[in-house]
Amino acid sequence: MIVATTNDLAGYRIVRQVGLVRGITVRSRSIVGNLGGAIQSVFGGKLSIYVTLAETARQEALDHLITHAREQGANAILAMRYDANEIMDGITEVLAYGTAVVVEPV
Repeated sequence: MIVATTNDLAGYRIVRQVGLVRGITVRSRSIVGNLGGAIQSVFGGKLSIYVTLAETARQEALDHLITHAREQGANAILAMRYDANEIMDGITEVLAYGTAVVVEPV
C-alpha cells in the first residue's frame, strides 16, 4: 500500500478514485504512564513515555486506515492526514484519513 500526503503520486496515474477512508483509535494513559510522565516533566526535556504513547496511537490509526483502504479495493492512499482530539482528561482519539485510490505506474 502506497500512502502519501500529496494529492498526486509521481510516476503513477490514478485509475480509479475509491473515496474517503479512515482509521481511528482511542488511547488512554495508564497510571504508571502518568506517574512516569510527571517524573520526566520535573527534569524537563523529551517526555519519552508520552512520545511512545503518541507514536503507538498514530501507528495504530494508520494500520486501521490501510486496512480500510484495502477492504475498499485501493492500492494507494493520497492526501493522508492525522487528527487528534482529547475526548476527556487522559483519553485521546487519533484519526488517520485520506483518499483511497487505485494507481498504476506510468
